[in-house]
Amino acid sequence: MLSPSGAVMAVLVGSCLTLGFGIKGIIVMGTFFVSSSLLSKWNGKKKSSLVEIHEKGSVRDWAQVLANGGIAAAAGLSVFFWPTPLSFLALGISLASANSDTWASELGTLSKRPPISIRNFKRVATGTSGAISLGGTLAGFLGSLLIAVVSTLLFQLSLELFFFILFFGFFGMLIDTILGAYLQAEYICRKCGLHIEKPIHCHEEAVLCKGSSWIRNDTVNFISSLSAVLLGLFFFNGF
Repeated sequence: MLSPSGAVMAVLVGSCLTLGFGIKGIIVMGTFFVSSSLLSKWNGKKKSSLVEIHEKGSVRDWAQVLANGGIAAAAGLSVFFWPTPLSFLALGISLASANSDTWASELGTLSKRPPISIRNFKRVATGTSGAISLGGTLAGFLGSLLIAVVSTLLFQLSLELFFFILFFGFFGMLIDTILGAYLQAEYICRKCGLHIEKPIHCHEEAVLCKGSSWIRNDTVNFISSLSAVLLGLFFFNGF
C-alpha cells in the first residue's frame, strides 16, 4: 500500500499524530488509510484502464501521504505544544476531507454511467478530474461520515464538532472537485490523443491543455483539505 518513500513519510506523520493525540490519533488516521487503500484495490480489474489516465497508482508515495496526512500531523504537533479543541477539529476535518475525496474517487469510478464534468456539464471519461457522479458524491459523504463518527467516539467530541467534521470534510471533497476541474493539470498525448494527468505518455512529452503544470493531484488534495480545515475553524470560531 506504500512505496518506500511513502512508508518513511507515514512514520513521520504517525509520530506527529502520536505526540498530540496518542493512539487515538493513529486509529483515526488508520481508519482513513486502511479504508481508502482497500477501496483502491477493490475491483481492480475494472479500474485497470485508469492507470493510463492517472499520474499515480494505488501505491502511495511520500507526496500522497503528506498531501493527505500533513495537516493532521501539524494538528498533532499543535495540540502537543498548545492543547485546544481546534486541533481536534483540524484533525477530523482534514482526514474526513481526504477520506471523502478518496471514497468518491474510488467508488465513483465504478458507476455504470460516465461522470459529468462540472466545467461544461457534459459526460466525460471515467476517472476525469473535476467530474462528478451520484454514486461518487454519496460515497464521498459516507467517507466523511465515517471519520466524523470515529473521531467523535474516540475523543468524545460534542455533537456540534461532529457535524462540523462531517460537513466540512464533505465540503473539502467538493473543493477538490472544483480545483480538479479548473486548476489541475491535464494533458493530451501527442500519439494516442488520450486526456491524461501525467506529462509523459507513450514515451513522449504530452501537451498541456488545462490548468497549471505545477498543480497536480497531490497539490489539489492538500489545498482542498487545508481550505476545508481553515473554513471549518473560521466558522467554528464564528459560532
